[in-house]
Amino acid sequence: MRTRFGKNLKSYSWPRSVVHKFLKGQDLKSNTECTSKRAIESQQRTKSFSNKDDSLFISKDLSVAEWLENSSESLRLDTSPHQSVRMFVGTWNVGGRAPDSDLNLHDWLTSCSSCPADVYVLGFQEIVPLNAGNVLGAENRVPAGQWLSLIRQALNPHRNGQAVTYEPITLEEAAEAVPWTCEELGGLGSRDGYRLVASKQMVGIFLCVWVRASLLPHVSSVRVSCVGRGIMGYMGNKGSISISMTLRGTTFCFVCTHLASGEREGDEVRRNADVMEILKKTKFNKSNCIFYDSPDTILEHDKVVWLGDLNYRLAASWNEMLELLLEKDWRALLDMDQLRKEQRGGRALGGWEEGKINFPPTYKYVANSDSYAVRTAKTGGKRRAPAWCDRILWRGKGMKQHCYLRGETRFSDHRPVYALFTVDLDGYYAPARPSSGGTSSAAWGKIQAEEMLLLTRTQSCIQTATRF
Repeated sequence: MRTRFGKNLKSYSWPRSVVHKFLKGQDLKSNTECTSKRAIESQQRTKSFSNKDDSLFISKDLSVAEWLENSSESLRLDTSPHQSVRMFVGTWNVGGRAPDSDLNLHDWLTSCSSCPADVYVLGFQEIVPLNAGNVLGAENRVPAGQWLSLIRQALNPHRNGQAVTYEPITLEEAAEAVPWTCEELGGLGSRDGYRLVASKQMVGIFLCVWVRASLLPHVSSVRVSCVGRGIMGYMGNKGSISISMTLRGTTFCFVCTHLASGEREGDEVRRNADVMEILKKTKFNKSNCIFYDSPDTILEHDKVVWLGDLNYRLAASWNEMLELLLEKDWRALLDMDQLRKEQRGGRALGGWEEGKINFPPTYKYVANSDSYAVRTAKTGGKRRAPAWCDRILWRGKGMKQHCYLRGETRFSDHRPVYALFTVDLDGYYAPARPSSGGTSSAAWGKIQAEEMLLLTRTQSCIQTATRF
């Protein structure tokens, strides 16, 4: 969706805001890590390109109670047999719509398998309309809170045997809430539950990572880096959010992107440039509180997943595309896919893997229908060539994809795409006991309280329920 500049922006001076954001941009990217006591206790939050960011949440409630009570050893290498985790990855361009209060995400998150995953990586694009007010003005964090609330409800339908509810609470009340338990691995909605490791919004791009509560003590070195590639080459209406984390000694990087739009000849060059700049400019700050080297860049991680609206279209004439579309010849259409052509030519994402696509193009649909937005004499309107814009790619050894599918919700003009992986862990480090000068349990609880307040601050934008 192209950015539209409205005429009525009240008294907002967007040139001044652009300059302000540029000065705060710090080389047109944002690198955030939160691993020290000082960072935890002084998380000041402002705008999306600042290193102190209101749209960022990094969980530091990593089972401190268990650490303090049970851990008597420092860092050690675990020599147990082969370890692996199941990882669900989903991406969805929601077309600037706020979610329905009863939108069913459970079917989406469990559609690949009856056995729930251990890690959920969920990326969204256009969670807010890409208009001038949202791109240049203050970040609208309401939809992000709504999505987090729905995801939490889907992953944790019950907690300690009781249904999850979201009554408005104060920061102090949330901080004093009963802590989550870390029990043996269970199913979706079991007492084990899922915890939010990190979430980040940059204008319309939103990425969040969840893990089983029993895995949270083994998560460390969580860091975030953003690269803007939109207006003026750096604004956040296009670009990437990357979350880096270490799970049992294996480093992961999740890159959620929304690349340059357009289906004219040569637009793929701009998308290739976006990919190159994201790989070049994504940098993760070093932490003073980690016990081993952590990756600085995307490609230095052991396992990397690239997801999002990559916006690559079909390199075909309109008539040829239309004929194959009517025949539902997806294999022939895939031969014209720009992304695969650019990969084969070594111009973008060379060496990255992608599962076999056995589903129709995910873009662009007429609102609330199963019809593509193909202009005809009968329908009129602006035409769009269907394409597989929404993709999930990966690189790294020990990653096996079990499914690669799309959802069938009519919520937006895109269909969501998701994949399920089994990921081998390379041997892990048990969490070290915090030092006596570490962050108190109250401080950890306060960070978790901020997450809960983000989830409960609004219940607006109620729309018709949609099922996957």
